[in-house]
Amino acid sequence: MDTLLITGASGFLGAEVARRAVAAGWRVVGTYQSRVPEISGVTWHRLDVTDRVAVAALIEDADPAAVVHTAFARHSWSVNADGAANVAVATVGRRLVHVSSDAVFAGRTAPYTEQDTPEPITPYGGSKAAAETAIHAVHPDAVIVRNSLILGDGDSAHERIIRDLAEGRRDGVLFTEELRCPVHVADLASALLELARLDHAGVLNVAGPDAVSRYELGVLFAARLGIDPDRLRGGPAPFACPGEIRLDTSLARDLLHTRLRGVRELAA
Repeated sequence: MDTLLITGASGFLGAEVARRAVAAGWRVVGTYQSRVPEISGVTWHRLDVTDRVAVAALIEDADPAAVVHTAFARHSWSVNADGAANVAVATVGRRLVHVSSDAVFAGRTAPYTEQDTPEPITPYGGSKAAAETAIHAVHPDAVIVRNSLILGDGDSAHERIIRDLAEGRRDGVLFTEELRCPVHVADLASALLELARLDHAGVLNVAGPDAVSRYELGVLFAARLGIDPDRLRGGPAPFACPGEIRLDTSLARDLLHTRLRGVRELAA
């Protein structure tokens, strides 16, 4: 039984990877920052990924065959950039699957392929781009997975925002000019576990096939979330954000067995 170490296994994506890894027969070691989720079959360790010594010590002690790095913090350069660099340095010689983001791009009408270089316009996108640069430099055998908005079965952050806006618990609008390619957490987690067993290196786009705005996502998912779509308001973002970000996932579709479902299929 091989050991899989999942950083950020207490998060939305990390927890799904952990559950699926246990079911697939991995010996799973998961890290958390403040809260331990109730996932049976996982050995838990509290870890601050910005602590280089602690990261190296845990990886040496756990001796994993592969590491899936999902840990991130929306507003922390240290966690996203420095933390990823620490994990990359400590996993040289081991399989590393790093979760990046389509936020490394500014947006354009043409789809982005794996050969496109980052051009972030937000601090979060900048931190994820910096992480990619560090991983390329110290661990060129790693795979860097660029994904998009991660959805669940009503329990993702994006779905909660849609519901909160519709039910008046939150003020604001769903952006109409920002297009993304949402992916279901189950599909993304399955793809990450596949990649933990493969030797593919470099960037890989893993996202759904449908490019939709946040407003269109809300309307499509209204029935699924039990809300009235007429209660949703669309409009431009009140701050700088990426425009149209379409990820070309043809390489992932050829490489992986996991089928990446689009939001229209999920909504149906």
